[in-house]
This record gives sequence, structure tokens and C-alpha cells, in this order.
Amino acid sequence: MFESREGQSVPQVTFHTRRDNDWHDVSSDEIFKGKTVVVFSLPGAFTPTCSSTHVPRYNQLTPAFKEHGVDEVVCISVNDAFVMNAWRQEQKAFNVSFLPDGNGDFSRGMGMLVPKNDLGFGDRSWRYSMLVRDGNIEKMFIEPDVAGDPFDVSDADTMLEYIAPDATKPLNVTVFSRDGCAYCARAKGMLHDAGIAFEELVLNRDFSESTLRAVAGKPMAPQVFIDGELIGGSEQLEAHLAQKARHAA
Repeated sequence: MFESREGQSVPQVTFHTRRDNDWHDVSSDEIFKGKTVVVFSLPGAFTPTCSSTHVPRYNQLTPAFKEHGVDEVVCISVNDAFVMNAWRQEQKAFNVSFLPDGNGDFSRGMGMLVPKNDLGFGDRSWRYSMLVRDGNIEKMFIEPDVAGDPFDVSDADTMLEYIAPDATKPLNVTVFSRDGCAYCARAKGMLHDAGIAFEELVLNRDFSESTLRAVAGKPMAPQVFIDGELIGGSEQLEAHLAQKARHAA
């Protein structure tokens, strides 16, 4: 069973980071002192759960965290600076700060360093998240001490629910588009004007026409999906946004 460090200070360590092709040592105080910081720590860069779920959702919800008083969201893993920087680029997780705990000093100080020798990983961090105010740990969500790599409580939604139970979470929006499409540009413009962030997938670059037929039932672009629901093209999106505006009035 892992011990909660709520009410205690974060470990005082030095993180060896890389910026602009040079080394930059960063202390715990530089990260936490006088700030409100959300931290999530995980077993390893480029690993499945960390890459598919843990990092992307924290990256997506970082603006919501900041709306509710959080200064920074930090991902910590027992990996070196080169690996952490490459992983951040691969994930396009530019809302989150990635900190390399290459020697495991921070994870050890948190009581969260665990052996993963069976996987050839050596010592790695257990999966957890925490809210830190001015260097003091206010709240921790620690995954249960069971076999494998549990992921039940250290997720971004659980942390946001703790910080701001009534916070509005961002919509999950994807636009299937194609280059040179005026209707696609119109749909994206409407989403921008409504302040709705979206992911764009471009025909013949990110997907094929057969993929579009499979997911939307038709080959025409754009096709807009919101929270798993097919809205349709630009005209359908316009009607959908107008209806939402009427309900909000």
C-alpha cells in the first residue's frame, strides 16, 4: 500500500532538462514555489496507457485547469530529458510541461519508485496524480497497489472534478476535411468563432476516402463529429450550433 503524502512538501530535487540543445537544471522550488501545480506521474514515456489516455486527456483539460486557478500541469516520468522531449513532440502535448526524473530522485522522494524489472524497465514511478499549492501537497490520487498498471483514479477528469466539480469540460470535436475545400474552411471557421477546439484530419494525408465512408457513411468532406455524434457538413454544423445557442439563451 502506497502512503499518501498529503500535507507534506514535495521532495527537493534537481531536474536535468534540455532546452535549445543545452542542459538546464530546474529545482523543485522553481516548479512549485508560489504556484498551484497539477502533477501526474506515470511509468514510462511512449508506453500504451500513458500515450493513449493519460497524457492526451491532461493536455486537453489543461485550459480548464487554468481557468480554475492552476498555473501549470506537469508530467513526470523516470525517463531522461531526450526521451521526454521526444515524447512531448510525438504527443503534441504542448499544454503540459514534461519533467524528466531520470535518476528517479523525485519519485523515490515521493515513495513512488517501484521495480519494473519483470518488464526490463528497472525502477519506475507508480502511477499517481497530485495537486500542489506553493510546494505543499494538498491532494493525491494514487492508483491501487495491485498487479499490473492500474489506471482508475489518477486521470485528468478525476483531478478536475476535485478542483472544480462544476467545471464545463471541453467538447471532443473532429473535422474530417480535404485541402482546398471551401465548405471545410467554413465549418472550421464556425467552430473557431464558437470558441470550440477541434482536431482536423485531412483526406489523403490522415485518412482515405474508404475510411470516411466507413465512419461517416458518405465520402463528402467536411464531416464533423462532436462527442462521438456525426453532425455532418457545414450546413448541418451551422444548424447544430444555432440550436445550441438558442438553448443557451
